[in-house]
Amino acid sequence: MFNIFKKKEEYLTAPFAGEVTNLKQVPDEAFAQKMLGDGFAITPEENVIKSPCAGEIVQIFSTGHAVGIQTKKGLEVLVHIGIDTVKLDGEGFEKLVKNGDQVKVGTPLIEVDLEYIKNNAPSISTPVIITNMEKVKSIELVKTGKVKAGTKVLKVELA
Repeated sequence: MFNIFKKKEEYLTAPFAGEVTNLKQVPDEAFAQKMLGDGFAITPEENVIKSPCAGEIVQIFSTGHAVGIQTKKGLEVLVHIGIDTVKLDGEGFEKLVKNGDQVKVGTPLIEVDLEYIKNNAPSISTPVIITNMEKVKSIELVKTGKVKAGTKVLKVELA
């Protein structure tokens, strides 16, 4: 009955300093066409990826190239560092968290060797996407261009 007073929105923040762009600009069809979900992309300018939201680590890939976080409000957020980076088989990534860890906005998740990734993957563009879009009423990219880590980038209104 009193759910009208609960905030039905969340923000995703920049996981590192860099250039925020629309997901459509990612040089990968699956991400650009939003087959996995909707969100934004960021080209990193620093080597530690930080949590874009508070929640629980539900999947840290063994290769360290991606991490899944579930927020307390039920959003599932995937941060995928670079394009085709799973093929690097963990080289260039150091995991700083494990499944089940509770994180806050800005908690360090993965350390990345950006130079190695730039030289060995098609792109360092990093999609940050919501994979369970059925929980989302609307999303709005509130900041593009150069940002600092922790800057609010994506406003999510929950269904």
